[in-house]
Amino acid sequence: MNAPLASAPGTASAASPVTLAPLPRPAREEFEAVTAHGAYMPLTQFGVIDATGDDAASFLHGQLTNDTQHLEAANVRLAGYCSAKGRLLASFLSWRSGETIRLLVSKDVQAAVQKRLSMFVLRAKAKLTDASGELAVVGLAGDVRKALSGVFDAVPDGVHVKVDGPAGALIRVPDALGRLRYLWVGPKAEVEARLPVLEGKLTHASAAVWDWLDIRAGEPRITQPVVEQFVPQMVNFDVLGGVNFRKGCYPGQEVVARSQYRGTIKRRTALANVAGELESVLAGAEVFHSDDPGQPCGMVVNAASAPDGGVDVLVEVKLAALETGTVHLGSAEGPALTFLPLPYALPAEV
Repeated sequence: MNAPLASAPGTASAASPVTLAPLPRPAREEFEAVTAHGAYMPLTQFGVIDATGDDAASFLHGQLTNDTQHLEAANVRLAGYCSAKGRLLASFLSWRSGETIRLLVSKDVQAAVQKRLSMFVLRAKAKLTDASGELAVVGLAGDVRKALSGVFDAVPDGVHVKVDGPAGALIRVPDALGRLRYLWVGPKAEVEARLPVLEGKLTHASAAVWDWLDIRAGEPRITQPVVEQFVPQMVNFDVLGGVNFRKGCYPGQEVVARSQYRGTIKRRTALANVAGELESVLAGAEVFHSDDPGQPCGMVVNAASAPDGGVDVLVEVKLAALETGTVHLGSAEGPALTFLPLPYALPAEV
């Protein structure tokens, strides 16, 4: 029988800072399981914030980059939370669970973001709580639909579509390498009771494989090292549906809108591979262009061990730096980045 899921780090105290240590490099078999058949991965790098109360949806609508006021029960939305300067403090997947709006967030920024959001509740009938201790998060990737049918009565077809059942919520998230991906978020006891159904059908893989799949899907995640570094468009949130440009005000909205409509988006997030290991290739590390070694041209957003060696990264970079020359990690003499195609197109910038 499967061992109980480990509690997510930091759940004992929502106020204590959490540091996410680099995950060990997975065995090659764990990567190959995703492409050969399917894998499931308990994910403790995430936390969950629950927003409850009559005004929960309207409160979050006035704080996040996406629409929570009209969030339907079967849909999930990517959203960001910005500073007044339009820089991302956090990224979320948001959805309804009954009357609750649930926010999936990187564990290392959860406490700070939950505290900051709570400061602005004021007279609204809304309350934010840390639900991480009660919930388990599991990622599934590859040929997993048949295995999931033993847990859920239905499996969602569309990306960012959700189905609910006694075991919690099952959410389809963007594919990676042409393979289906799902997030399963449910009460810990219910998830642990049903995980044995997946054993023998799917490979139990490391959470590090999920981080790699997120990168190959081109899905940036805001973690502590890159807090307040990026306007949403710099990490492609406008392309990924994480920003609603028709909704009302939220912190940083004027900066985000100005970037969109004045043609000032000169930086984007690209996919690349670089030699090294996660101990040296870290989120927040600067990258430099061969023709301009004196100042950085971008920053690593996310990094994960790659199956064929080195580290795959999502890197925010000046678009001009991709046209000629080479981009290097740490300094102009550091390892060169090999850029790979994203699984989606970026708009042509004026």
